[in-house]
Amino acid sequence: MNKIIRVGDVMSEHFTLIDGLITVADALKLMNENNYRALIVNKRNDDDEYGMVKLSDIAKLVIAKNRAPDRVNVYEIMAKPVVSVPSKMNIRYCARLFDQFGLSSAPVIDNDKVVGVVSYDHIVMNGLMEVYN
Repeated sequence: MNKIIRVGDVMSEHFTLIDGLITVADALKLMNENNYRALIVNKRNDDDEYGMVKLSDIAKLVIAKNRAPDRVNVYEIMAKPVVSVPSKMNIRYCARLFDQFGLSSAPVIDNDKVVGVVSYDHIVMNGLMEVYN
């Protein structure tokens, strides 16, 4: 693989920023309508950090604990702060970062703004496949 492929080349620009106060039930509706596996939780102010809620968080922290999705707010189960990557990062290093920290996806942040989401699926299907096509 001689060509450098960057996160910005493979990431999805389709994501939704949500407020941490919405319920898990509302988050699930958004995820289902848009075929998302994760949602980015917006910062409350400039000194705050972004969060993320994944389907696996909902499974582990709501369903497995027999909690009602319409009575749990996203902020109660989200990961925050999240590990993020810049769009200019080489996908090779992004994959290594994911492996090192046990991640499967991350928000892509440039200039303190979310510009996309990247996952192993994006890295392989949009990045590696580009090299072999």
